[in-house]
Amino acid sequence: MARAAVIDKPQPLGPDVTTGSAAGRHTRIALIGNPNSGKSSLFNQLTGLNQKVGNFPGVTVDRKTGSAQLTPQHRADIIDLPGTYSLYPKSLDEKVITDLLYDRGADGYPDFVVVTADASNLKRNLLLFTQLADLQLPMVLALNMMDTAAQHGIQIDVEELQRQLGVPIIPMNARKGVGVTALKIVMAQELGPPTATFYQPSEQLLPMIRQIRYYFNLHNDYLALHYAHQGDRLRFLSADDRAYLSELREKYQFDSISLQAQETIDRYARISELLLDVVRVTRAEQNESTSNRLDRVLTHKIWGYLIFLWVLFMLFQAIFSWAAYPMDLIDQGVAWLGAQVKLLGEGPLIDLLSDGIIAGLGGVLMFIPQIALLFAFIAVLEESGYMARVTFMMDKIMRKFGLNGKSVVPLISGMACAVPAIMSTRTIENWKDRIITIFVVPLMSCSARIPVYTVLVALVVPDEKVLGVFNLQGVVLMGLYLLGFVSAVLSAWALKSILKAKERSFFIMEFPVYRWPRWKNVGLTIVEKVKAFVFQAGKVIVAISVLLWVLASYGPGDALDQAEQQARTEATRQQLTPAQTENLIASHKLENSYAGVFGRSIEPAVRPLGFDWKVSIALLTSFAAREVFVGTMSTIYSVGQDADMSTVQEKLRAEKDENGQPFFTPARAASLLVFYVFAMQCVSTLATTYRETKGWTWPLLQLVYMSGLAYVLSFVTYQLLK
Repeated sequence: MARAAVIDKPQPLGPDVTTGSAAGRHTRIALIGNPNSGKSSLFNQLTGLNQKVGNFPGVTVDRKTGSAQLTPQHRADIIDLPGTYSLYPKSLDEKVITDLLYDRGADGYPDFVVVTADASNLKRNLLLFTQLADLQLPMVLALNMMDTAAQHGIQIDVEELQRQLGVPIIPMNARKGVGVTALKIVMAQELGPPTATFYQPSEQLLPMIRQIRYYFNLHNDYLALHYAHQGDRLRFLSADDRAYLSELREKYQFDSISLQAQETIDRYARISELLLDVVRVTRAEQNESTSNRLDRVLTHKIWGYLIFLWVLFMLFQAIFSWAAYPMDLIDQGVAWLGAQVKLLGEGPLIDLLSDGIIAGLGGVLMFIPQIALLFAFIAVLEESGYMARVTFMMDKIMRKFGLNGKSVVPLISGMACAVPAIMSTRTIENWKDRIITIFVVPLMSCSARIPVYTVLVALVVPDEKVLGVFNLQGVVLMGLYLLGFVSAVLSAWALKSILKAKERSFFIMEFPVYRWPRWKNVGLTIVEKVKAFVFQAGKVIVAISVLLWVLASYGPGDALDQAEQQARTEATRQQLTPAQTENLIASHKLENSYAGVFGRSIEPAVRPLGFDWKVSIALLTSFAAREVFVGTMSTIYSVGQDADMSTVQEKLRAEKDENGQPFFTPARAASLLVFYVFAMQCVSTLATTYRETKGWTWPLLQLVYMSGLAYVLSFVTYQLLK
C-alpha cells in the first residue's frame, strides 16, 4: 500500500524559503480563524495591495495570498485560509484547511500559523485554537478586537492567558492597525509548537491511533485521530490509504459523530476552566443593550424585511443609475480611442484593432463602475455587521427553493448586471448553494435587456393607461422582470433536487457587533474584485468579441465586394445621402458576411419561433452583449448604429413579411421578448461563471439550459399567439 510521506519537521519547500541568505529569510505563514474574527482585516493590514487571488490546487475555492515585509531582512508569504469554527469541516471552503494542514509534504505547507481570535468572544474562538495547538503546529495568537472587548466590559489578563496557552499572544485591533507591528516582530522569530495540550484521546482509541501514526509516519496522536475522522475526505490520500483507514474504523467500531461531539464538550469544559483565571466581565447588560435594541428593529419579522427592501432599493438604484455616468464616459472614451486609431490609416489590422480589440476592451471596462459600486455596498454592509442580519432573515425563505440567505443580494443585483452579481456569490460558503445561485442569476432581467424590451414593447404595446393610473407599457415591462424572477426561483427549486453534494448545507451565522466600516478595507475589496474581473473574465470577453467581429467583417469569396457594389447601385437609384449610402453598404455587407451566412443557415431552426434571417443575425451578434441587438437591427435596416430608438421602431414597424403583412406582429414581438428574457445572450456572464467555477462545465450547462428554455418558451408563445 502507498504511504503518505509525512515528516516530523517542516522542510524548506523551494529556493525562496531560505534562511541566512543575502536576501534574508523568507517564511510561509497561514492565517486561520473564526468568521468575523478580523482575519481579513489583518490580512489586508499585513499585505496591503501586495495580494493576489488564485485557487487551491484541485478545488474551486479561492486562495488569497499576499506578501508582507516583517523586518528589513525577513519577508513572508501570507496565506489567508477560509474562516472556520472547527477543524471538522462542514463545507468545501473549510476542507481546504485540513487538506493543507494535515499534509506536511504539501506544496504550500506553512512554516507556522497565526490564529485570529475575537477577544470579546474568547470561549467560542478558543475551540479552533485548542485543536490547532493539539496538532502541535507552531503558532501565534492574534488577540483581536481588544477595543470591542473593552466596550463590553471584558478584561483579559494577557500574560496569564499566554502562560496557560503556551504560545505568544499579541493584543491588537486589526481594523485600525493597532498591534500589527508587534505581530510582525513575533512572526519574524523562530516559533516552536505550543507547550500546552488541551485534549487527550481515550485509552480505547490509542491502539487504532498508534497504528495510524505508524502507517502514515505522523508526529502526534491528535493528527492521527483526525485521519481516522476525515480520511475519506482528505484529497492527498490514495485509494489504498482510505481503504486502510476504513478497515481500521470498522475493526475498532469507530463512531466519528459521537466522538466529535464528546471532544467538543471536553474542549469547552477545559476552555471554561481556563478562562475563569484570565477573564473578568463587567457592564455586560449595559453594553449589549444598544445592539439588542437595533436587532429588535433590523431583524423584526415585519420591519426587518421593509428596511431590507429599502436597502436593496438604494443598492439597485446605485448600480442602475449612479453607474450610468461613468459608464457613458468609458463608452465615449473607448469610442474616441477607436476613432483615433482609425486616423492612423485604413486596412484590416486597423479595423481589427479599433472595431475588434478596442471594442472588446470597451465591453470589459464598461462593467467596472457597476462592479465597483456593487462591491462597495456589499463591503459596507458586511463591515457594519448588517449583512449577517440580512442572511439570517432571508435564509428560511430562500432555503425552500434550494438557495441560501446570502443568495438574496446576488439575485437582486442581477437586475442591474449578472457579472457583478455572480461575483458577489463568493459570500456563500456552501458549494451547492453557491452553484445554484450562480446558475440562476442570469435569469434575472438585467439592465442590458432594457434596450431590447424598450424597442419591442413600444412596437406592439399601446401607450395607454390601465385603471387610469398605470401605463400599459410599464405593466408589460414589469411583467417581463417578474417572469425572470419566477423562472430563477423555480429553476433553483428544480436544481436543488438534481444537484447532489456530499457536504450538508449548514447555516451558521454569527451576529458581529455593529461598527463603522473601515474604508481601507472597502477600498481593497473594490480593487480586488475589479482586478479579478478585468484580468480573468475580461480575457474571454475580448477573445469572443474579436471572433464575432471577424465573423461580421468578412465573408466567403468576394461576397462583401459584390454586396458593396449592389448597395452603391441601389443608393444611386434611390438618390440617398452619403450617410444613408454608408448605412446601406453596412447592411448589405453584414448580410453577406460569415455572420450573415450563419444567420441564414440557422433561419430554418428559428422559423418556428417566428424569426427570419435578420433576427438570426441579431441573435448571433448580441451574444457579445444583449444590448447589441438594437445596434445590429439598426445596421440591418440601414438606419445607422447611432440611430435613436424611435427611428429603429419606425423601421421595424415598416418591415413586411413575404405576404406583404407587418412582420413584427404582437406574436413575433412577444416571442422575441420571451426569448431574451430567458436566453443566455451575454458572453460576459459566461466568462464570469467560468472565472467563479474554475471551469467550463457550469458555463456550458448554463448556456444549454437557458438557450433551450428560451427556445421552448418562445416557440410556445409564438404558436399560441400567431
